[in-house]
Order: sequence, then structure tokens, then C-alpha cells
Amino acid sequence: MTDLVIRPLVAGEENLFDSMPDPLPQLRQVGYADGIAGGGYRPENTWVALRAGRVVGRAAWVLPPGAVGDPWLERFDLDAEPEVGAALLCAAHEALGGPRLYYASMPAHWRRRPEVLAVIKAPMAAARLAGLVERGERLRCSWTGTPLPVASGRYTFRPAADAAEIDALVARIAEPDVLTGLEMARAVGGVDLATDPLAWLTGPAGDWRIALDAGEPVGLAGTAGQACYPLIGYLGLIDKAVRADLLAEAVRVLAAGGAREVVADVDAYRVAVRAELERTGFRQLRSRVVFGPAAGPLSGSAVAAMRNPA
Repeated sequence: MTDLVIRPLVAGEENLFDSMPDPLPQLRQVGYADGIAGGGYRPENTWVALRAGRVVGRAAWVLPPGAVGDPWLERFDLDAEPEVGAALLCAAHEALGGPRLYYASMPAHWRRRPEVLAVIKAPMAAARLAGLVERGERLRCSWTGTPLPVASGRYTFRPAADAAEIDALVARIAEPDVLTGLEMARAVGGVDLATDPLAWLTGPAGDWRIALDAGEPVGLAGTAGQACYPLIGYLGLIDKAVRADLLAEAVRVLAAGGAREVVADVDAYRVAVRAELERTGFRQLRSRVVFGPAAGPLSGSAVAAMRNPA
């Protein structure tokens, strides 16, 4: 790899980043130039690997203005062997003060799509070589107007009375079914959406729906109609039997407000929740595989060895 140049961008080099064709154009992603204009992407947090002047690897860490956390790796594309990508990541990690989280975005059902596997094999291998390990997978799902299932008639619903009522119910729910924007809430606001959703979902209490069974609360859903996309930000159950009706009710609330699309994020391992989302009319939009630092970053000598193998 002696002909390899690895470096951060400088201001005005946005076109260099975009000179590498997008390997997964079907993904919804903020364009790099738009990210620079919005302040989330910065040249010093964007690195490229060049071979004979051509970009063969690119990595962009993002941190929105005003965020309290660390930048995370949002874009990482590789048209070279995994060792090149690992050298790129390790050089950037040294400059950033250590490895950061990497959210590897994939099209829906990527494991069953050979053409996608062919694209992501090298960058995922590079991330592992650079000392990152898989920490989980989150799915983004979308409802776009499919008729909703008929309610069972067992439950009634009402808006939450106030923040205190929401907080009291959140405290009773150990593992919410749906947490949309969990990563963004943590990185930007330092908020744990599972335990303190009102710190992130700052709309009126009336945007929340409480499910009741014979007058007793059995579930809670928080919606946001004015976010990037109308979304179900939080859905938690005290009684799992209410899942189908509460999910459909949350969509109805947003649709009544004019939403033509509703998004919801779910952990990939939550099989029952995924199945209920599908029955409600949601379809997968994308997957995000989360990589995080292992025990520690690779040493400078390891980075040098990747750049100049014996």
C-alpha cells in the first residue's frame, strides 16, 4: 500500500468526497455537501484514502451543531481491500482521540441480498480490523398508508394528562418496544430515550396516548408529527397484549394530523415487535448495524503496519 495516501479533507474539497460513486444509492442519506452546509459534517472529521489520486475509501464522522456527545461514523465506503479501510479508520481514530461508534447503514433485508453483501463485505471487515466490534442492529420501518388492522375493542385510549403521568408510566416499563431516534437522542442531547423520553420528545403531553384496560393504564405511546418524519418516538407496554391496538392507535393519531408516512425504529432481535409492525402495515426501510470500540484502539505501530505491510 505504498502508493496509498490517507488524509482528512480540507475546506472546499466536498467534490473530492463525492467523486466516489455511491455504492448503495437506494439508501436515504443526507448528501455530503448538504451535511457540510448544515454543520454536521466537517472537513477535519472527513477522511479519504487515495490511490493514484482516486478516492478508494471515504469516511465521514458527523456531529450536529449543539450536540453534547462525540462524533460518530455515519458514512464509510470502500473500493479497496479491507486493510486500506482499516488504515483509514485507524488514522482518523488517532486524530479524533480514539475509536468512535459506527452506524453502518444497509438497505432492508440486506442479509438476503447478494448484491448488497458484495458492497458491504469490505467496509465491515475493515471496521473489525480497526478494532470495532458489532454491538447490535436497529431497523427503521415505515408505514405509508396501508389500511390499519381493526381494533380489538378491548382497550380505550386517551391523551396523557401531563408530563408527570408520562414519567410515572415510563418508570414502569423496563424495555420499550419502539424507540425511534435512540442513537440521535443519546449523541446529540445526551438523553436515554428509554428512561427519559420527554427530554427528547418535547412536544405537548397531548401527543402521547395512554392505553387503558378497564380504566387501568396498560401501555404508552409518544408520537411526533413535526420531526424530520412523523414518527412513533416511544411505545412501551405494561401488558404485552395491548401491543397491536396501541401501535395502530399511534399511527391513527399521526395520520389524523396529516401524516402520509410514519417511521418507527426497533431492535432487530425484537421478533414479536417486528412481526406486529408488519401486521400494522410497516415495511423495513433500512438497517443500521452498530459497531463500537473493543477494549482499546489499535496502536500507532499497528496502523503503520496496515499502511506498509511487510
